[in-house]
Amino acid sequence: MPATKILFSLLVLGTVLGLAGTDLVLPAIPSLPASLTGTIEQSQLVIATFVAGTAIGLLIFGELGARYDQRLLMLLALIAYGLLSLLATQVDSLSELISVRFFQGLSCSAPAVFAPGIIKSIFDERGALRAIGLMGSIESLTPALAPILGTWLLSMASWKSSFYLTAILAFTIAFIWAMMFSRIPKLKSKSNQQGYGSLLLNREFMVHSLSHACTLGGLLIFVFGAPTVIIRSMGGDLSDFVTMQIIGISLFIVSANCTHWFVEKLGRDNVILFGSLLTAAGCFSVFLYGLSSYNNPKALWLLFVPINLGLGLRGPPGFHRAVVAAGENDARGAAVLILAILATAAIGTAISAAFIEEGLTPLACVAFLFALSSPLILLLFKSHLSQHALK
Repeated sequence: MPATKILFSLLVLGTVLGLAGTDLVLPAIPSLPASLTGTIEQSQLVIATFVAGTAIGLLIFGELGARYDQRLLMLLALIAYGLLSLLATQVDSLSELISVRFFQGLSCSAPAVFAPGIIKSIFDERGALRAIGLMGSIESLTPALAPILGTWLLSMASWKSSFYLTAILAFTIAFIWAMMFSRIPKLKSKSNQQGYGSLLLNREFMVHSLSHACTLGGLLIFVFGAPTVIIRSMGGDLSDFVTMQIIGISLFIVSANCTHWFVEKLGRDNVILFGSLLTAAGCFSVFLYGLSSYNNPKALWLLFVPINLGLGLRGPPGFHRAVVAAGENDARGAAVLILAILATAAIGTAISAAFIEEGLTPLACVAFLFALSSPLILLLFKSHLSQHALK
């Protein structure tokens, strides 16, 4: 149905726009002190405050989405994101930009919170798995392509150009969303009194959320530390990291868009477990390579393959399973799930940062321990989950 495809496209564009809020601005960060009053340390906060705003926004919109019409909240958030993007172009100092960026990050978190519930309402289970896989594939391209676009915009105009582009896109999505308003399912939780506490007591939701967060967190921990390790410890350059990412993202896209076939053949829980084990095995292979006497960064191109294949296989059914387990509390559920992913990646990155000068081995070790936690969590609670499996 054309309306369904348009609605799904809007959800994808909305979530991608939120992700691009960091990566699109990233190339301009080093030059901001020369354009605005402030220091290089403050320019780093332009990114940090956006991420902090996003994290808080996840919880706020998770709560609001459980109480009010998500269609209207989505529209208002997109308009706010566009207005704040325009406001960012009018600041005179980095301190002012930092303040705007916090609220910009807060407003951009709405699509990520509402998209899973809306997708669940407009597709059957098979269609939802395919939709989430496709969304994840497109989103995975954002960290790779957005900085390139941001660099081009910076060279053609100024640091303000990325904010103008963000504003135009946000207003465009909001306009189309408003035009389709009556065709969008009206979603609002019927369990308003449950709150976030009910999710923490929902064992099935917590098991699948933590398992998903550990798998994705393991990958992110490695990716966040890889550039430093490749350049400072392995004698490589940024092109080695870029090549590794291109290979990894390509294979993630392939496996994520085939996962519905594997689910039909092998069963959802088996695919989730296998994907988790594959990612953990990939991280372990990198750890073993770090222990060896070899130090060629190009070896990571191959070793990174199973990590991405595993995430691609378990990503769509794992994410969908966690949101379904939240029941009618899916807005809060999506918020908690995404927040768990951010927290896992942040904690693991902070731990590995203390040993980053030691090279590949400690980074891979931290990533492996987090990735291994994912299948262990599933196996530990397997008997409980099998009794409550969703048909």
